[in-house]
Amino acid sequence: MRIVSTFFILSILIFGCRPLKNAQSTQGAVAKTDTGLTVVDVKDKPATKETEVAPGKDDVFAKVLKNNISFNSFNAKVRVQYESKEGGDDATAYVRLKKDSIMWLSLRGPLGIEGFRVLITPDSVKVIDFLKKNVQYKSIDYLAEITGIPFDFSNLQDIVVGNPVFTDSNISSARVNENNQLVVLMEGKFFHHLISLDKTDFKVLHSRLDDVDSVRNLSCDITFSDYENAEGVMFSAKRKISVKEKSELIINLDFKQYSFNQAVTFPFNVPKNYKRL
Repeated sequence: MRIVSTFFILSILIFGCRPLKNAQSTQGAVAKTDTGLTVVDVKDKPATKETEVAPGKDDVFAKVLKNNISFNSFNAKVRVQYESKEGGDDATAYVRLKKDSIMWLSLRGPLGIEGFRVLITPDSVKVIDFLKKNVQYKSIDYLAEITGIPFDFSNLQDIVVGNPVFTDSNISSARVNENNQLVVLMEGKFFHHLISLDKTDFKVLHSRLDDVDSVRNLSCDITFSDYENAEGVMFSAKRKISVKEKSELIINLDFKQYSFNQAVTFPFNVPKNYKRL
């Protein structure tokens, strides 16, 4: 079940690069931002050209964050598939999340056999391997160590609920493209982030992340699709994630069931005979 390590590494590579000292709440980020950009309507422009957004009063960064999901808890069943040059795999992930507090994952193979159970908090990672009968207790820094990238818990929970990540108020350009999408380029400390929004309701359609370190040459494409308006939340039920560095890794997340703000529990009982690593 190689997918468990792939799932975590991918999560951190994509959503874990903002250091703790730079973490900030969505409300705080929007309140302090004044990009001075406005969207130009291009319906009368040639369809084959992109139109640069002219300076103005509209807050483009606020539009980027407009559909951020606010929640207290989250519960989901997700089909996870990945492909790499070494091959592919798939699993079903059961995810439970209490905002800013606890993330719980149970990963099961095609026959429904639970292979791993994981408990993540803002300062720790615990992993039960039911196949090898062992348990690991790690600092939250463990996930940064295996990727070489710093991150915080809030970034990790954003990958689950589908909020845009690596958003930065340092916007270098914004334009409306030929598909009538608002395309915004943000320059962060770790990534150049090109994000595409539906110009009608500003839901996130695509996110392109390129490492500012040209030597590292890490890039990531995230496509958000199958939006559903459930419980008053615009939720992307399908996401395709492609990560490229020396090779390409593709992961597909298909949310079969999900709910917000329901009671959740986080069972994590380690059998006495399991080896501690």
